Amino acid sequence: MEIKVLGTGCKKCKTLEDITKQAVTESGIDATVIKVEDMLEIMKLGVLTTPALVINGKVLVKGRVPSLTEVKELIQQ
Repeated sequence: MEIKVLGTGCKKCKTLEDITKQAVTESGIDATVIKVEDMLEIMKLGVLTTPALVINGKVLVKGRVPSLTEVKELIQQ
């Protein structure tokens, strides 16, 4: 599973990255978490507001920081 956290480095983006890594660890799944800060790459995915969470190429959350529970649910789907 490939999980991308999109964001330019703001506090919310870093929070989403931390929550995502924690969710992966607690869920015990095999996933790679990648932080994407390049605005061109972010825009290629159709995201205009960050932070955003992309799982296996699909944008599932954008413009907000989801809870740990929500991220766990998203990665287990």
